[in-house]
Amino acid sequence: QVQLVESGGGLVQAGKSLRLSCAASRNIFDFNHMGWYRQAPGKQRELVAVITSGGTSNYGDSVKGRFTISRDTAKNTVALQMDSLKPEDTAVYYCNAVLSRITGRHDYWGQGTQVTVSS
Repeated sequence: QVQLVESGGGLVQAGKSLRLSCAASRNIFDFNHMGWYRQAPGKQRELVAVITSGGTSNYGDSVKGRFTISRDTAKNTVALQMDSLKPEDTAVYYCNAVLSRITGRHDYWGQGTQVTVSS
């Protein structure tokens, strides 16, 4: 069983920064990729950032140049550094990990952490 535990959310003013962290219960190299998604009220969950087991990262268009995803393989954590935050970044942020096996794709999710950006 895989567990993902997020931390670091909170309330922040526009233009400021927050750092989210996701701790995995197993070696993060086991996963094909890990990432962050977010869901604002009344909206669909959207990709924020993803990092592959090879270290390649990709970002959603709305956060490119402002957010950075990274990993600490010794601690089995993935972090999301969020700079120049905007009110529209307000959402619940979820950590995601994907295992692709012969049996199919297996997605794992954290419980989510609230990020609120005030104007």
